[in-house]
Amino acid sequence: MEFKVVTPHGVTYNDTIEKVTVPTLAGALTILDQHAPIVSVLAAGEMVIHRMDGSTVDVAVSGGIMEIVSSGAVYIMADTAERAEEIDISRAEAAKKRAEELLTQQKNIADVDFARIQASIEKELARISIGKKYRKL
Repeated sequence: MEFKVVTPHGVTYNDTIEKVTVPTLAGALTILDQHAPIVSVLAAGEMVIHRMDGSTVDVAVSGGIMEIVSSGAVYIMADTAERAEEIDISRAEAAKKRAEELLTQQKNIADVDFARIQASIEKELARISIGKKYRKL
């Protein structure tokens, strides 16, 4: 099936694949060829792309939208998408620590600020987990 991942920085993945597992707000969803059309909101987490040659590509996504069109093509419009081998684990851990410190420093934090900081923490946790999994740490 046709598969494409797009972020605000451009196309990050474009290939014909066997299947893909994506993190959604309702849980992980595995998409096979000829899946019914659907639109779903992505959650921060691990997206696993299964290539036609049997290999996999692990990608950290931090949210976005997935659309499966009537032809069976799958389009991911992600806020961020980073392959496991590209993740700088120490940078992700530092960003997570900064976000957690912001949460503890703010006593009367607005809901919107809390949600933004929480989303940042979730994004960094996904990056750390996928980066460590790829490096088998």
